[in-house]
Amino acid sequence: MFTKPFKSICIFLLAVIVLSGCSSQSSSGGDTNSDTVSGNTPAQELIYASAKDIGDMNPHLYTGSMPAQGMVYESLVENTKDGIKPLLAESWDISEDGKTYTFHLREDVTFHDGEPFNAEAVKLNIEAVQRNAEKHSWIKLSTQLVSCNVIDEFTVEFVLSEPYYPALIELSMTRPFVFISPKDFINGETKEGVSGYHGTGPYALSEHKKEEYAVFTANEEYWGEVPRVKKITSKVLPAGETTYLAMLKGEVNFAFTDDRGADSMDVEAMNQLVDTGDYQLVRSEPVNTKMIVANSSKKESPASETAVREAIWYAIDRETIARDIFNGTESPASTLFSSNVEYADVGLKERGYDLAKANEILDGEGWKLDDSGVRTKNGKPLSISLHYDVNSSTQKMQAEFIQSTLAEIGIQLEIIGEESTSVASRRGSGDYELLFNQTWGLAYDPQSTVSAFTSDASYLYTTQGLAQADELYSKINEVMITTDEEARKSLYADILTVVHDEAVFIPISNGSVTVVAPSDLTGISFKQSQFELPFDQMHFE
Repeated sequence: MFTKPFKSICIFLLAVIVLSGCSSQSSSGGDTNSDTVSGNTPAQELIYASAKDIGDMNPHLYTGSMPAQGMVYESLVENTKDGIKPLLAESWDISEDGKTYTFHLREDVTFHDGEPFNAEAVKLNIEAVQRNAEKHSWIKLSTQLVSCNVIDEFTVEFVLSEPYYPALIELSMTRPFVFISPKDFINGETKEGVSGYHGTGPYALSEHKKEEYAVFTANEEYWGEVPRVKKITSKVLPAGETTYLAMLKGEVNFAFTDDRGADSMDVEAMNQLVDTGDYQLVRSEPVNTKMIVANSSKKESPASETAVREAIWYAIDRETIARDIFNGTESPASTLFSSNVEYADVGLKERGYDLAKANEILDGEGWKLDDSGVRTKNGKPLSISLHYDVNSSTQKMQAEFIQSTLAEIGIQLEIIGEESTSVASRRGSGDYELLFNQTWGLAYDPQSTVSAFTSDASYLYTTQGLAQADELYSKINEVMITTDEEARKSLYADILTVVHDEAVFIPISNGSVTVVAPSDLTGISFKQSQFELPFDQMHFE
């Protein structure tokens, strides 16, 4: 399964076949909907492979592609390596009690449909989001925001019920606190859908053929620097071999880690593309933790037992996963957040790969191993299901590898591949035992992932079954509003210790964003968000 020579031979043979076929193809070029971006096609276009359609681009909901939405819509402020910076707001003031934020808006911004961006547009958007507050309960700012008031044409005021330290961070997120033209509202609302997708961003959505492609063109009226890459197309292709062959043929010329945390190709395929000389590979610093999420609330499942979850933790060989599945591009993770995440450098119990320890834990909890090879307790087999994203080039391999290792300690693991939307729905409904997921990422953590512990759209079922759940939720609420830095550090330490000791988030690896791009494309960089790329800063030499 993990024999590299065999995989390399297969990739080499495919490349030979495809390149042989390419020699007889016409080099006349063509538009986006032709099958090539090579030949005479102007080098001002990027066509990126995506395993899924861009979906509903309504920025106040959550079904659309975040990389695509990040091109079209903007927030008041931007989260950068150097902290929060101005975006649609040129500056802001925070009251002494921390409850009132006054934003002074740019005066030179229009939406893609020509509508003015001003304080009234901000108020309409924020209030539309808040009228669907239940949908956004995982974002604590949504629960703290009392009112949005127009002070004058370009000044707007946000009033909070309590001081909330991550307020600016959450206002900088890809959604939902971003702005769409009020003309796109339906009956003054966005929660039931919108009639168009006009933002203020550097690109506008100009064409969309569902499940095939979407075209974004440079906003020539952009308030900032107009993008030099004039056209970006998202082309729907199955991840893996299909995307690799499309890159070889020139049908697409860009691929990156998407908002499911999945790469379009495995590492060997990426390296093969780089070896052609036509592509470069660029990788960000570690930005997230990939993990297995356990449902502590599903009492009929063995996954609801701390001992079982802990045994699974000890039975995962992260070193091998990082080396053989990720080819060393990710590092083994031992905690929910890596130590470089703010407030996460907490001394936590070490759990390395140790099958003897895993067996000892299960034996101690009465899970007996018999001739069948599957442990039982009170006549019930130790059988658990794990859901993975079928469009991920690595999750299936990880699932199969973990399945084989768990079998060695008497745990029967059923692995189930589904579309990413189905896996996300299971997480929100509680219809799972184990599933793959990842943390929000460096820009948003720990506060966003920790806030999601209490949200039924995210991790409520993961944490709700814990004996300490009420105390945990109380500390989460407190950590978000305290203005005492030492108290905040102490509360985060307590919160992270509880979920670590209970082993409800089983870390696998620390991941990065990977880009495969034309070798002559410059300006490739990464945002603090793991879900967006600054396409507007890229250009061809």
